[in-house]
Amino acid sequence: MTPPQLAVVVPAFNEARRLTENLLTLLGYLQSYRPEAELIVVDDGSADGTAQVAEELFARRPDVMARVLRFAVNRGKGHAVRAGLLAAQAPIAVLSDADLSTPFTELPKIVEPIEAGRYDIVLGSRALDRSLIGHHQPWRREQGGKVFNRLVRLTTGLPFFDTQCGFKAFRMETARPIIEQAQIDGFAFDVELLFLARRAGLRLLEVPVRWDHNEGSKVHIVRDSLRMFAEVVSLRTRVAGGRQQVAAAKTSR
Repeated sequence: MTPPQLAVVVPAFNEARRLTENLLTLLGYLQSYRPEAELIVVDDGSADGTAQVAEELFARRPDVMARVLRFAVNRGKGHAVRAGLLAAQAPIAVLSDADLSTPFTELPKIVEPIEAGRYDIVLGSRALDRSLIGHHQPWRREQGGKVFNRLVRLTTGLPFFDTQCGFKAFRMETARPIIEQAQIDGFAFDVELLFLARRAGLRLLEVPVRWDHNEGSKVHIVRDSLRMFAEVVSLRTRVAGGRQQVAAAKTSR
């Protein structure tokens, strides 16, 4: 079998209800765009048979490179994402939320700048062009996201306007050491990866992508926002305060 040139990592927690349809959509697009891609679903301790749903679908599709990583206990999205990315065999790995809020037709926007050799990490953004948002989040959740991203920029110095969109691509040769150093298991894992990558000298790009809100978010607007901000503050203290050294990464020029 041809070695995969692209990996797609889908973290999933209690996604059994909509996972089959979304995986079929994803596989359908990959067959035309990157037929040699590998698909990795990471089950983060689900209680609804998420892993079984994915495994049964993949068993019916021996023509695709696909597998499931199972964790018996829910560790958090950050842990699931790191496990999936580090398991990838392809030179470029893509993170996609299981609900496919960003349609996979947007994949070239984040993959091709890396293939061209210009960037190491490309993050999809809902904030750069809000006209691309079809179905918005509830007003309270959307405003909370804007406030969180302002606080992230102030706290970390990151120049990005949407660190939390679940649609990112990584050049694994340069990003793997960063992913291995990351520690946050919660929802602020995106901020940590970008913060460490920027301090290591990786080339990062934020691009506008289409996006539609889907019901069933696992984020609790108050509880998780407070936890995420605490994780961001802890990250800045840990790294900027010298308790964690970030090795300079080798970049492909």
